[in-house]
Amino acid sequence: MDTKIFIEKFYEKYGNRSEEPVLFFSPGRVNLIGEHTDYNGGYVLSCALNYGTYLLIRKRKDNTLKFSTINFNDDYDTELKGKFINRGRNWFNYPLGVINEFIEKGIQLSGLEFLYYRDIPNDAGLSSSASMEMATAVALNEYFNGSVSTLDLVKMCQKAENEFIGTNRRLMNQFAVGFGKKDHAIFLNCDTLFYETVPLIFSDHSLILTNSNKRRGLNDSKYFERLSECNKAVELLQLYKPVRNLSDIDSSEIGILDEFIKDRAIRKRAKHVISENGRVIEAVKVLKENNIKRFGELMNQSHDSLKDDYEVTGNELDTLVYEGRKLRGVIGTRMTGAGFGGCTISIVRKDDSGHFMSALSSAYNKKTGLVAEFYQPEIENGARRIEL
Repeated sequence: MDTKIFIEKFYEKYGNRSEEPVLFFSPGRVNLIGEHTDYNGGYVLSCALNYGTYLLIRKRKDNTLKFSTINFNDDYDTELKGKFINRGRNWFNYPLGVINEFIEKGIQLSGLEFLYYRDIPNDAGLSSSASMEMATAVALNEYFNGSVSTLDLVKMCQKAENEFIGTNRRLMNQFAVGFGKKDHAIFLNCDTLFYETVPLIFSDHSLILTNSNKRRGLNDSKYFERLSECNKAVELLQLYKPVRNLSDIDSSEIGILDEFIKDRAIRKRAKHVISENGRVIEAVKVLKENNIKRFGELMNQSHDSLKDDYEVTGNELDTLVYEGRKLRGVIGTRMTGAGFGGCTISIVRKDDSGHFMSALSSAYNKKTGLVAEFYQPEIENGARRIEL
């Protein structure tokens, strides 16, 4: 949205044109490779996008908090009197949860007017919730001189989502949103939180996100099922060597799974996590060498493993991936996010990008009855203030 239009909507909502609001932007994020490794203490390779959450914020002279968004019609006003409780299935729970974290830290707040706008698709696996949380956190931290580090803001937002919202999100979402770097991916060890930025040089290629428009279905029961299976695999592998999580097993050791894990489903879950970690490590190496062809092959292998071993893809994502692989100029394509819906991420030669989108759109609609949406994102910096 044009900044001038956004500001005008703020004034239409809240009046008082003599006091200008402050603008912040927080990106969405996409996993290039490394799926379902995070809660197994593994590696992920993510990047921040130029799609995300815009926030205009302005202080008030009283203790009223006013929340509004251009994306939905339901506004919310409340008084700043202490910690808040969850208000049910409402979008403003995300900023309320973040505000609670600031209150808990003892940072003195005052009344505020918030206006949000998101151009990131909901329920597409691109961390729209983490984007809104980090926009709020970075804004509050600057507005009230909180002097909170980016890592602590990331942890506060994760805690808000898990404890206030009641979801089961891992730190990698907020981490990529907070630490994003333009034209770079973030290679993160989810166990130690060690990270490095890796240049993304796609001079002759485009990143294309395809939204399946199938709502993601990896609900809590499926999440806990996979988590339980992975934990069981760890328990069994402790007969092989002391391990804290599956990522303590190197991809070169994957042959030992047959000996120590007799249950086929549990063995397959472990195989995915261990092999995916190996793919992420190799992906970082080949990106540094600008070997896009090999990176695409690793993306393809990742999706195949998510389909066959971790079993979290589904018809819609598989249709996008396997129909997409038939098209010219496709270097690699895979699902991204939790699974059972959401988006795929593809690397396509720029000259073939238009054909890829039109041909895949037609094939996908024919096979599923759904209409895919396509995005060609740029890789952006993390959550930050934008000067008006």
